[in-house]
Amino acid sequence: MKYTKTKEILNQAVADLTQLIMITRQQHWYMRGPNFLKLHPYLDDVMDELDEQRDLISERLITIDGSPYSSLSEVLKHTKLEDKPGEWGISTKDRFKTIIAGYRYLDKLYEEGIKASDEEGDYGSNDILTSCHTDIEKRIWMMQAEINEAPEIDK
Repeated sequence: MKYTKTKEILNQAVADLTQLIMITRQQHWYMRGPNFLKLHPYLDDVMDELDEQRDLISERLITIDGSPYSSLSEVLKHTKLEDKPGEWGISTKDRFKTIIAGYRYLDKLYEEGIKASDEEGDYGSNDILTSCHTDIEKRIWMMQAEINEAPEIDK
């Protein structure tokens, strides 16, 4: 079967992007406090970008004869990102740290996918994953700056 490892990683990304969108939405809904009016719409942009990546990766998966996870039960079974109930009273900094943790996980998953797609000669998936990886790193930098911390991309 062609692109076996790449398909596996792309589908993992579909599950994890879906979960990270929900994690981000939760932080968006439960956010209160300083900078709310600025950060609440910012998280809309973050969710839109994650959804665009999910759609792009899902369509690439279909293009290479894969089958993206498309039900909540599949996502919950396969995601590696933990979920927990929403909670009030969490600082904006801690909310962003929760989202950043998901981004850091995706950063590593995309790196794994870039290597696998290169090894398997799937240059279309490689291009998509490289672009998404770059966007993920930029968001990490921006969110880390919002909480007054360095990007720490190389860790």
